[in-house]
Amino acid sequence: MRMNNDHEWDAVVIGGGAAGLSAALMLGRARRRVLVIDGGAPRNRFAAHMHGVLGHDGLDPADLLARGRAELATYGVDVETGEVAEVAEVGADEGDGLRVHRADLAVERTRAVVIATGIRDVLPDIDGLRDFWGTSVLHCPYCHGWEVADRRLAVVATSPASIHQIELVRQWSDDVTAFTADLGPVAPEVSARLAARGIRVVAERATAVSVRGGALAGLVTADGVTHPADAVFVGPVPEVPLEFVAGLALARADQPGSPLAVDALGATSHPRVWAAGNVTAPFGNVPLSMGAGSMAGAAVNAALVADDAARAVRERRATRNAHWEERYAENTRFWSGRVNATTAAVVGGLPARGTALEVGCGEGADAVWLAEQGWEVTAVDVSASAIERARTAAAERGVADRVRFVVADAVDALPDGPFDLVVSSFLHSWEGDFPRIGILRDAADRVAPGGRMLTVSHAAPPPWSTHAEHERPILLSPAEELAQLQLDEGWSAERVEIVPRETAAPDGSPAHLDDGVLLLRRG
Repeated sequence: MRMNNDHEWDAVVIGGGAAGLSAALMLGRARRRVLVIDGGAPRNRFAAHMHGVLGHDGLDPADLLARGRAELATYGVDVETGEVAEVAEVGADEGDGLRVHRADLAVERTRAVVIATGIRDVLPDIDGLRDFWGTSVLHCPYCHGWEVADRRLAVVATSPASIHQIELVRQWSDDVTAFTADLGPVAPEVSARLAARGIRVVAERATAVSVRGGALAGLVTADGVTHPADAVFVGPVPEVPLEFVAGLALARADQPGSPLAVDALGATSHPRVWAAGNVTAPFGNVPLSMGAGSMAGAAVNAALVADDAARAVRERRATRNAHWEERYAENTRFWSGRVNATTAAVVGGLPARGTALEVGCGEGADAVWLAEQGWEVTAVDVSASAIERARTAAAERGVADRVRFVVADAVDALPDGPFDLVVSSFLHSWEGDFPRIGILRDAADRVAPGGRMLTVSHAAPPPWSTHAEHERPILLSPAEELAQLQLDEGWSAERVEIVPRETAAPDGSPAHLDDGVLLLRRG
């Protein structure tokens, strides 16, 4: 039994019938943390036996659910009796997920929801009919036809689809009476087919069940005539109660009862909600519901796997960004404050000025220099400490009005363009999976037609690098980088070369660097 304050789940399954338990089984076996909330009123609770279920033919439906619950327990899945009042989005400041508000006021938070609440069967308004529902008043000849074969059978039509049910029931008995009042006049070609199969048609409306010795004995029509029958088939109107997800505005299918619209994997129109069973297919039987539940459970796990990976990437990025902030924060100044000589040489030779974006600006030396040369600069870095120093430097050198510094992650938060020049100098990280190429592709998208992108990179590790061999970033030559960027034909390469440079290490000692230079122009 879980603790009362333990309300965080990978998935909450709403509905503990065949579909819901099957979904939970797949998720439990996938080592997910799962809660099933079951209202305790499965659709087939009125029947003592279920049929057409391979390996379980004739089993009491309640026994199937009991077995299912016992299996779920072995995988740590929680099954609780209760009702759900509402499923709602979590607040925008609370991250991703959903809140499941229960009727007892408890609130569960979950990454995914599976709706498997089934449907309610609305029977024809015939006095006494519901008393025999699931025993001698039936809906599915595949489920119950064998047990009443060769007996006197009646079919009460409730919709045009009932013609199919009437002809289907004839497969199990040659003594079939069809009550067609709700259909109006039967088309001549349909009447011909029914007559040819020996099916009697009664146009008067059935109003009551005839009972003899406590058993169903027939149907009584409005004219007072009793028509003998040992069992009655009806096509109940499905009612799909989904008020608890009204706030999610889930798409509905254009079918009787307006069930939830889902794809082959059970996905609804909401990215964190799946559905299975009769809530999506009102006329499906137990095996269909079990299969749909299994598919939905597997689909939820697949989505959670992708979500786990995305979370891990975000966490890894946060760790990387925190490292850079720590690196800058622990020093009053990390770099020299002078523009990179190679960057200055390349940009200084460009024929025009305009707007510029610098990606990974650090303490702002290059951005300030660009502003001094007449560029209107936007500069981005993940370190707030570095950006603060950059703003101070811009103010001290009188160009604060020409450069805008932004604290942002270049992976997904580059300012919108277009820019006449996009530049990055030594945009490297010790992480082997640092998405440098992806960042540069995004940066290239922000270059205006006729504009340029300049990347200056380490063609070899700086001599002051303290990273172990396995921690060093992957360094590409300018030609290799150009190949990986895979830019469209509108781009031309103006410089693809390695430039030697004499500089000073962070401790002030002389050092030699090989800078990779890649200057591209957008047509």
